[in-house]
Amino acid sequence: MRLKLQERQKITQMLSGRYQKARKKEKVKILDEYIELTQYNRAYASYLLNNWGKKIWVNTEKENLVYVLGKRKKKERVNRKRYYGNETLNPWKKVWIISGMICGKLLKKFIEDNLDLLRGYEEIQVDKKERAKLLKISPATIDRMLSPEKKKLELKARSSTKPGTLLKHKIPIRTFAQWDEKRPGFFEIDLVSHNGGDPRGEFIQTLDATDVYTTWTETEAVLNKAQVYVFQGIKKIRSRLSYKMLGMDSDNGGEFINDELYRYCVKEKLTFTRGRANRKNDNCYVEQKNYSIVRKTVGYYRYEGEEDLKLLNDIYEHLRLITNYFIPTMKLVKKERFGGKVTRKYDKPKTPYERVLESKHIEKEEKEMLKKVREKLNPAQLRRDMVKLQNKLFKTVQTRKRTAKAA
Repeated sequence: MRLKLQERQKITQMLSGRYQKARKKEKVKILDEYIELTQYNRAYASYLLNNWGKKIWVNTEKENLVYVLGKRKKKERVNRKRYYGNETLNPWKKVWIISGMICGKLLKKFIEDNLDLLRGYEEIQVDKKERAKLLKISPATIDRMLSPEKKKLELKARSSTKPGTLLKHKIPIRTFAQWDEKRPGFFEIDLVSHNGGDPRGEFIQTLDATDVYTTWTETEAVLNKAQVYVFQGIKKIRSRLSYKMLGMDSDNGGEFINDELYRYCVKEKLTFTRGRANRKNDNCYVEQKNYSIVRKTVGYYRYEGEEDLKLLNDIYEHLRLITNYFIPTMKLVKKERFGGKVTRKYDKPKTPYERVLESKHIEKEEKEMLKKVREKLNPAQLRRDMVKLQNKLFKTVQTRKRTAKAA
């Protein structure tokens, strides 16, 4: 059985003095004894006994370093004063909550874009020194400082709809123009079920539509999965868009693959395609938003009836403004596989609003309209109003549960 490291070090310390003073024949005996005890390689054992307690020079590219073999001191902990104290952490928390509790890389971008806006609305009160700190902070520091808060607010349940990698193999139904993911207007659409774990009866569905190029996302709650309601939801989403919808890509559900929607796409000259059966990754962009936008906002409760429908759509009206105008996103630019390791490269965080403004395919008048809307928005007020609606929705669900249980 091999000895522990501390025991081997003690043996080395005891034998090294004798070994260094001994003659050749005696050194062989000491070395054999030492190898039997420590089970070291012979060359390494000889090196340790010869150099224990001596200064060893180590050559590096920049300089020559020296250390004493066997007498390295433990690193002393440096008790530095915290650079980011509570006076900085408290504004972080507030900005983080306003942003919808996004990750450090996206929050860094959100702070850079909206800190002065929030100060102008007197939502955040920081002096020049603290403002400089907030703008200087790195994404890694943000994640580290906010990790205790994230653990408190984690959702206990997980969605069955999770992000996937892009595998864009579609089966076209009717194509008036080829899919062009390098321009705005081509949307992936999907439904999110709000059955609360019980698929029986009727329950509300959220129609989720995401632009592949800009990541602009629109959501609309519909009464159930019937074709008529889904079709109405698609028309409402299309009417809200500030730029032209060019195409849609859906799964193989009957709520999408039907004559009514097909005829509508033929009439409006929309490219309509569908993904392969049982391949969620074909619609990866919208699948990602199903969790990051819909589930994180309204959770996993069962919603049903007109009252819940109205509350959900009121929430989504606020959510679309926050998500599209203020919350940055990152898009996958490149993915490489080296054996078992996959390396992914993402672009710089940008809001969907910024991606729309950067596009050369969007008309100047449409961009000006978006800018006017953006100038009137206060993200903190939008978040407060949305939270009130969320609380009202959750309270309605809990009341219904208690009534059903009592009955």
